Amino acid sequence: MAITEQATHARPVRQWERTPRPEKVAQVNQIRAWIRETKAQILVDYRGLSVREITDLRKQLRQSGAELRVVKNTLYRIAREGNIPDTLEPHLHGMTAIAFVKGDEAAAAKALTDYIKQARKVEVKALLLGEKVYPAEMVDTLAKLPPREVMLAQFLGALQSPITGLVGTLSEIIGQFVRTLQAVADKKAETQSS
Repeated sequence: MAITEQATHARPVRQWERTPRPEKVAQVNQIRAWIRETKAQILVDYRGLSVREITDLRKQLRQSGAELRVVKNTLYRIAREGNIPDTLEPHLHGMTAIAFVKGDEAAAAKALTDYIKQARKVEVKALLLGEKVYPAEMVDTLAKLPPREVMLAQFLGALQSPITGLVGTLSEIIGQFVRTLQAVADKKAETQSS
């Protein structure tokens, strides 16, 4: 099936040259659905992995809220409807699998980097967060971040710390005031009884 590029605006838009086969249309629609549902996409060169190894990687990624899919580069371009960042285009060559991350991006990156350290066959091509493309090294950086729940707990702890300090300070001021009033009341009672 041949595809032509037609220049519209500044970027070429990939379109079907002839009526596409129904299974290709279904694949493009599925890729579009995955793109819409995800927070991030990690592009991977899976060359050298056996079917069993790809299945193991898929299981690990699924546990962290990501789905690994082998995607044809041409169908991915069509699914993006010409909306591909310029810095992503060089990564859409060769054997490409994409981890579509629906859950915690850091957890998915950690699962992928752990697998890469173990298997030493997979190579990260790029990371796509929203519409921003990051180099492969950023997946390692993202993997080192604590899980989302831990980061939220740390953030809330940081917010709560000054409030706790303020409450302690206000309590001490009020306590001092009450003790001073009590001392004055005791002094008056003592002077009145003498």
